[in-house]
Amino acid sequence: MKRSYSKIPVWIVEDHHEVVQHIYRAIGSRHIPMKEVKMVHLDSHPDLLIPVSMSAHTVFDKEALFSELSIENWIMPMVYAGHVSHVAWLHPYWAQQIREGEHEMCVGRDASTNTIRVTSTDDYFLSDALYVPAEQLRDGKPFRLSVIRVDPVQTAKDEDQLNTAKKSKPDPEPVCSGSCAGVSRAADGSSGTSETASTEKSSASAVGSLLSVLKPDDPYILDIDLDFFSCKNPFKEMYTQEEYSILQELYSFERPREDADEETLCECVERRTRQLEDLEAVFAELLEDDGELTVERLADKHGMKSLVKLICSLKSRNESPDYEMVHQAGLTCDYSELPHHVSSEAEIQQLMLAVRFVLQPLPKPTLITMSRSSLDDYCPPGQVESIQSSVLNLLEALFGSVELHKEYEEASGENALQSS
Repeated sequence: MKRSYSKIPVWIVEDHHEVVQHIYRAIGSRHIPMKEVKMVHLDSHPDLLIPVSMSAHTVFDKEALFSELSIENWIMPMVYAGHVSHVAWLHPYWAQQIREGEHEMCVGRDASTNTIRVTSTDDYFLSDALYVPAEQLRDGKPFRLSVIRVDPVQTAKDEDQLNTAKKSKPDPEPVCSGSCAGVSRAADGSSGTSETASTEKSSASAVGSLLSVLKPDDPYILDIDLDFFSCKNPFKEMYTQEEYSILQELYSFERPREDADEETLCECVERRTRQLEDLEAVFAELLEDDGELTVERLADKHGMKSLVKLICSLKSRNESPDYEMVHQAGLTCDYSELPHHVSSEAEIQQLMLAVRFVLQPLPKPTLITMSRSSLDDYCPPGQVESIQSSVLNLLEALFGSVELHKEYEEASGENALQSS
C-alpha cells in the first residue's frame, strides 16, 4: 500500500545524479511505486545518456549503480530497472539537444555487449552510439519522452515598460537590433518570447502536454536543475575558441540520412563507436606521454590531423594539460554545443513566472528533487543562491509548506572534515 508524506519532501543536492539515492529511498519506503513512475524534469540538459560501458545488471546493485552514475546519465538506468516509465523534459528555449514532441522508445540490454541501449534514432542517442535495433535488446522497457519548451513569460512590469516605450516612440524602428525590452532571443536569432499572446499560447501548450500524461492521482517526481533558469557551458571558459573549434572537428558526428534504414543506422553506430574509442585511447596515451614524437605519431591516425595544433595550444597555456578533461569536453561538442545562456535577473523572473503557470494546474508531486549544479559552473555560482531562493518560494506558493533537506550542505561539511 502506498504511503503519503505529511509534507512534500524537497531534496536539494549539488550534482544532479545524487538525487537517485533519494528517489530509491522513496521507492523503498513505498511513497512512490516500484514501477512506472513519471518524472517532470526541468533542466537545460536532458540527462538521458547512459554510462556507455556499464553492465546492465549494475542497476540491480544499488551501491555499484550509485558509483557509476554521473550528471548526464542518471535517469536511463532507472528506466531500465523498471522504475521510471515517462519523463517530461521541460527545457528553456536555449536548450535544443532533442527535438520537440513525443518520443517513444525501448530501453533494454544489448544482447551482444550486456550494456543498456535504446531504440531511439534521435541524434542525441546516435551521437553517443547508444542506438541498437529492437530485436537486439533483451529485458526491454517501454519509455516515453515528452520534450516541452518553456518560454519566459512577460510580467506586468515588462508590459508597462514596453507600453511606455511605445508611447514615447510613436514611430518605432521596424527592426530592433540586439535585445528589446520584454523580448528574449532564441538560439536561432528569432524571438524566444515577444507578445503576451505567444507566451500564453506556449504555456498553455506545455500545460496541455503535461496534463495528457499526469492524471489527478498519479504519483510523480518533480525534478528541477537550477541551470534551467541560467546556464553556462563551463568548457567555454576552460578552452580558447580555437581549441574548442578543434575539439568540435575531432569529435564531429556524421549524421545518417533522415530516412536511413536499420543497416545504415547500425553502421553509423559502429563507426561512431570506433571514433570515440580511438579518441579516448589517444587522450589516455597523452596522459602518459605528450612529447612531440608521441603527438606526431598519434596525429597520423585517421581523423587526428588537427591534434598537433590542439596540443601545442593547450601546452602553451599549461605545461601539463588535463587530457581526461579535454576528452570530456570533446564528448560534449559532437553534433551540438552544450547550451550556454547566462540569464539576466529579469529573464530569470520571467522564467519563474512561466514555470509557475506550467506547474499550477498539475497535481501535487509526491517528491521534489533539486540540483544546484554550481560547483561545476553549469549554473552560474553568482546566481545560484538567488535562483534557489526564488524556486523554493515558488514551490511553497504552489504546494504549501514543504519539508526541506539541504543535502549539499551536509556533503560540503563532510568534505571539509575529511580535508582538515
